[in-house]
Amino acid sequence: MSEPSRPNIIFIITDQQRFDTIGALGFPYADTPHLDRLVREGVSFDNCHITGASCVPSRASLFNGYYPHTTGVLRNGNLWHRTWVERLNEAGYHCLNMGKMHTLPFDAPAGFHERHIVENKDRYLEHRYYFDEWDKALASHGLVKQQRELYRQRDDYDQRLGAFEWELPEHLHSDVFVGQRAKWWLETHPQKEPLFLQIGFPGPHPPFDPIPRYAEPYLRRNDLPVPQVTAEELDSLPPPYKELRKHNTEVDHDSVLWSLDPSPDQLHRMWAYYMANVTMIDEQIGVLLQTLDARGYLENTVLIFTSDHGDCMGHHGQIEKWTMYDDITRVPCIFWSPGRFAAGQRIDGLCQLFDLGPTILELAGVEVPESFEATSLLPAMTGGDWQAREWVFTEQQGDFNLTGTRFETGVRSKDWKLVHFLGETVGQLFNLRDDPREVVNLWNSPEHQTIKSEILGRLGMWHLESQFHTRQWAKDAR
Repeated sequence: MSEPSRPNIIFIITDQQRFDTIGALGFPYADTPHLDRLVREGVSFDNCHITGASCVPSRASLFNGYYPHTTGVLRNGNLWHRTWVERLNEAGYHCLNMGKMHTLPFDAPAGFHERHIVENKDRYLEHRYYFDEWDKALASHGLVKQQRELYRQRDDYDQRLGAFEWELPEHLHSDVFVGQRAKWWLETHPQKEPLFLQIGFPGPHPPFDPIPRYAEPYLRRNDLPVPQVTAEELDSLPPPYKELRKHNTEVDHDSVLWSLDPSPDQLHRMWAYYMANVTMIDEQIGVLLQTLDARGYLENTVLIFTSDHGDCMGHHGQIEKWTMYDDITRVPCIFWSPGRFAAGQRIDGLCQLFDLGPTILELAGVEVPESFEATSLLPAMTGGDWQAREWVFTEQQGDFNLTGTRFETGVRSKDWKLVHFLGETVGQLFNLRDDPREVVNLWNSPEHQTIKSEILGRLGMWHLESQFHTRQWAKDAR
């Protein structure tokens, strides 16, 4: 068995899961009994914000400990393959990836001894002919994966908003496949070295494709957070976000063909299918907990649950990521290790997703590089000296999705949110105390020019501090 100072670390990352998708975090429409247990018996950081507004920048930042502008990974499609997992490997951990990591190339070692890769459900353009473990499993059953080419053949494709029923065998759904593959590995491998197991579920990222029996209860609910967007809010959107809305109605990223005016029924179905994907993942987490217990891992294990970013899901007239709303930037962040962390802690101070990196290294007894821009959350959970962040930052380069800007940055404190578009005079400014849903844009409000200038100054100072702090790392990385 592992020594008490070297716990097994199980790191679960979903893809595109909003904060408001877990019952125990205050959202009763969510059927998530196993995640609810983790919250009740563990620690939830309720104000954890991502550093990159799409999958690759967020994940590269998380697994490196630096902001996207420092790593140079600023959009989907950028190459990245080095991670702090290498440090766990060198320290004697057996490092295993099961599911999605979204390194580029997809099969980069990234510090792992083993990778059982399952990538995006819909890989239409990006590395289209890369065949992962899920592709191979479907092929071995003589099946063709549900994917964009087939969805496009449906007469109602433009009405579905990315919501489709899973029609193949249940055990071959991507989220079930990843969960069961992790179960198989734990049951068939002897426990020797301490284990670092990263499990990457592909859902609830679109296409929203639940097994129908999971969607049925949600379809009957009338309390799902289906958005109601006003014409005034849409008119006030900055041009890059108006362009994003239009772009997503013309290009069907991830099998989602968006609508500028979706009906309540369309939105309700989309939300029902999205939440059904979450419940399916929750069920696999329950299976994982049972397996870890049966195999003796839970005697000395830290389990961490989070997501790489959220999804607007129709709020603000938008779909998917690429914007700086809390719907995108705020993600669940839960630590569970009964006996190690006091149960039921709800920590409200601001932190960033990449802070999980140094936290994991500290838990493993591995030295954290001084150049990291991420800081450990361990003191917050153990009664130590922890200072919440005064500001959190999220970045995104324009790409084949976000075509209306070269680069955007979100700057957030407890009370204010500012969105800056490089080289543009437009932007967003929200008073989060009075407007937590980020609807009333105060960017041009005469009464708010002082606070806008102060936050823009904070943005500039952050870049200077970052450049100075990481100067040696940047030099060595050349």
